[in-house]
Amino acid sequence: MASAFLDTPIEYLKGIGPQRADVLKTELGVFTFRDLITHYPFRYVDRTKFQSVKDLSEDLPYVQLRGVIESLTTVGVKRAQRLVAVFRDNTGIIELVWFQGHKWMADKLKTQTEYIIFGKPTRFGGRFNIAHPEIELANQENMALKSAFQAVYSSTEKLKTKGFDSEGIRKLMKQLMAQIPGDAIEESLSAEVMNDYKLLSKNEAVRQIHFPDNNLQLQKAQYRLKFEELFYVQLKLLRLHHQTVKTVPGAVFSKVGDYFNGFYNKHLPFQLTNAQKRVVKEIRTDMGSGHQMNRLLQGDVGSGKTLVALLSMLLAIDNNYQACLMAPTEILANQHFVTISELVFPLGIKVALLTGSSTQKERRELLAQLQSGDLQILIGTHALIEDVVQFKNLGLVVIDEQHRFGVAQRAKLREKGKVPPHILIMTATPIPRTLAMTFYGDLDTSVIDEMPPGRKPIKTMHFMEPQRLRMIGFMREQIALGRQVYVVYPLIKESEKLDLQNLQKGYDDIVKEFPPPQFQVSIVHGKLKSEQKDFEMQRFVKGETQIMVATTVIEVGVNVPNASVMVIESAERFGLSQLHQLRGRVGRGAEQSFCILMTSYKLGADSRTRMETMVRTNDGFEISEVDLKLRGPGDIEGTQQSGVLDLKIADLVHDGQILQMARAAAQTVLNEDADLKLEKNKVLEKNLILNAKNRPSWAKVG
Repeated sequence: MASAFLDTPIEYLKGIGPQRADVLKTELGVFTFRDLITHYPFRYVDRTKFQSVKDLSEDLPYVQLRGVIESLTTVGVKRAQRLVAVFRDNTGIIELVWFQGHKWMADKLKTQTEYIIFGKPTRFGGRFNIAHPEIELANQENMALKSAFQAVYSSTEKLKTKGFDSEGIRKLMKQLMAQIPGDAIEESLSAEVMNDYKLLSKNEAVRQIHFPDNNLQLQKAQYRLKFEELFYVQLKLLRLHHQTVKTVPGAVFSKVGDYFNGFYNKHLPFQLTNAQKRVVKEIRTDMGSGHQMNRLLQGDVGSGKTLVALLSMLLAIDNNYQACLMAPTEILANQHFVTISELVFPLGIKVALLTGSSTQKERRELLAQLQSGDLQILIGTHALIEDVVQFKNLGLVVIDEQHRFGVAQRAKLREKGKVPPHILIMTATPIPRTLAMTFYGDLDTSVIDEMPPGRKPIKTMHFMEPQRLRMIGFMREQIALGRQVYVVYPLIKESEKLDLQNLQKGYDDIVKEFPPPQFQVSIVHGKLKSEQKDFEMQRFVKGETQIMVATTVIEVGVNVPNASVMVIESAERFGLSQLHQLRGRVGRGAEQSFCILMTSYKLGADSRTRMETMVRTNDGFEISEVDLKLRGPGDIEGTQQSGVLDLKIADLVHDGQILQMARAAAQTVLNEDADLKLEKNKVLEKNLILNAKNRPSWAKVG
């Protein structure tokens, strides 16, 4: 069978052998011929064009030069050694520098020999140099390999020592492509999808992606392969959603009773926004359908997600079910407990809190009430998933900031209902549309895109170190008006000791500027014992301290309406998402609130963009889109989602339009043939199994 050719182990490709194969396996995950042809180029260059040394400028992204290496010198001692080559063409001289792999390069290169080099020119000490250029002999064979659009492959230092730099991989690819039988690269999409979206065949796309005939063919190949990759991600997620809706039953919340109506008509703390009303309606429809609800609720900090979650809980209670809310930290669980207890107090609803700090006596009483059904709402941390926590009739699970929980933890909550409980997942981290379709493509999504009435947008200012006195003066003005201030310092694991020293120094400096007894300053960080932390938090909450100096432990879960100023020290060290979350700790009262971003004077381009974005907008979704472009999708939520973004060619930052088309195509297929049983869709069923990645399934809460 021709397709079996691609499953041939990579060591059987001529010139590879066991040792070189091992490097390909460990460094690139290339085990077979199929793996090699799906190691796609990450960019292309027009290698028919050459520049001259005299024409170099720092504005040029990459240049290709042809000339002779005049000398090779190893500079520095031991670990700080580097190889410097003087390279000359007929217009001038440039230095080539290797900091890594310099011994191997020194053995490989020859002086007075003509080479072609390719790399990014930078100016240092008044002269141009190129660090770690791609380099090859300017012989007839290498010149023949040059095509208008030549692929550039990612490599590593280990690969390069075995001859697998970009040029080496390209030669390997050319050799393999010449051997692949015509029918070995089988079609993986149905004829209908191919025709509807005018796609190249798989065979042609793979050949053109590595050795494009021209720019148009390259674009067609990229479109085809990106579309296919995203199509199968979406087909898996949407099919799972179809199957869940069809096969997983859910408790029918048919009744809107006294608890919901009583709270809605008499005890709402403020009038619901239109966005909140729309989301409540969506949730009511889900929970009355007879199928398990699986809904993601997105909303910016302070948009009123908790109130929507509470109304959903009241629906469960009206229908004789219990509800629980799981939060990632004790601080946040406590905050939810206090908020929800106060809101439902007039209704006589029994609410309890379960965390790692709960005493044995509290646990015994709580667990007994939970099993008898006397306890209607349970709020807690991951303590909720312990086996001893048994509900009489769990109907609704609310998960806050879900990305902080492991898959297995969420799965255990799902198993605590007699029928699968309805699931409402809340996140205050706005997620760009492309990521939402990939992370949560198997969930229905609701968005609260309005803020409650009376909320004033937070004014954000960017101060640099020379403006520190101005910042201190502003703090004085706000404290004189009776307001409170957060001063937040970074705490990064890699520099934890230094960060804690900076925090302590910052605290000491603040106390000097705001001395007792006129002023009181709290300090809070993760190294404090929980009782110390709670004591300091409570002093601030009660207004006994005017300033709280803290690390990001206050990022979630502290609600102090009187705190109107957030000062973020070394703001350039925070990601946009975290800056936005921190800013959301203020602006919770009726007064105008402020966020001050303190940075050093020298900022990189990305840091400057982050500061400008924060000053320009309070819109969490706009901020999340900028964050995605700056950081890429891998860590957008502050935690890597295993497997979801393991894409070989598609890029969620730039391929949002292709993603939407791929999702629409998958939806069309499933609307007609949800089980993929039609003859024309057999190829999709087969490749769905082949393409299945180990992606989390939020629809099953695990």
